[in-house]
Amino acid sequence: MGTRLSITPPKDYVLSRDVCSYGYFLLWPNFWDPRAGTFSRVMNLPGGPAKVTISQGTDARGERASDRVKPGTSLSCVFDRALATDEKKAVKLQIARMLRLDEDAAHVAAFHKVDPRWKKSGRARLFRSPSFFEDVLKTVTSCNVTWPGTLSMNRRLCEVVGKGGGFPEARAIARTSPALLRSRCRVGYRDARIVELAKLFVAGKKGGVDAAWFEDPATSDEAIHKALIDLPGIGPYAAANIMQLLGRYSRLPLDTESVRHGRAVLGFKGSSAQVMKRVHAHFAPFGENAFRSYWFEMWVHYEKKAGPAHLWDRDTTGRVFTAANMNKK
Repeated sequence: MGTRLSITPPKDYVLSRDVCSYGYFLLWPNFWDPRAGTFSRVMNLPGGPAKVTISQGTDARGERASDRVKPGTSLSCVFDRALATDEKKAVKLQIARMLRLDEDAAHVAAFHKVDPRWKKSGRARLFRSPSFFEDVLKTVTSCNVTWPGTLSMNRRLCEVVGKGGGFPEARAIARTSPALLRSRCRVGYRDARIVELAKLFVAGKKGGVDAAWFEDPATSDEAIHKALIDLPGIGPYAAANIMQLLGRYSRLPLDTESVRHGRAVLGFKGSSAQVMKRVHAHFAPFGENAFRSYWFEMWVHYEKKAGPAHLWDRDTTGRVFTAANMNKK
């Protein structure tokens, strides 16, 4: 009999809205079921991998109990095996990180005060991974590649290197040869950098990546940004994106999508560099919340093209986010 846990989220929390808020919810091993309104994935725990299915306002069969879930309704977490006491503690922390349950209603209200456009919908939280390491690798696999390529790399990493279909832990990748990552996971030029990053995470405080230091609110944005830039394979775009995944929203990870948004939605003209500069200036007034304001503008545009995100299917709708499709009128 698998373990069942109940987690009380912030009073304004809506699972479908807050999971389907950022593209990583479409990347393996994450799976949002648009028909059942449930989220599932394999979690890496001390006793081995365990699949969890998370629901809010659904019945025991995973079917929607109602079309509208009351914000703050408890989250039901059902696992495919029994969890030990230490695993229950570990997985609650992972789920809280992934769903940003640390961002309470007061935190959300503060964002809406800065940018009232999102108050009615309640948008504020952005989905991320259960671990800092997974967020870093998901960012690395999203640079200089099409979205379908990112989908493929993450799926292959889970199938080839991960345990039980979960995302591979740092130790597993550190033991993997760059050649295998290139040939079987199709990570291309990223192969050696991914292994090097994994080894730094394994080293931790002993000359590597101290994840706790990066996650500590007391660490300054400037210090974190500098440390990220010093990591192998992490450039300005990746560093800014990893910072928002750490809950630091002041920097914008600008890329070709930013240029498309600047031209198609904001009406900016000029070269790519000129448009990027104007996009940066446009969102600067939002200060510590610049990324959230920027991202939700882009997300709404995506939803106009593909429908509400909570209705997207990972293996169909999730693959349409290419430049050609986004540029269609």
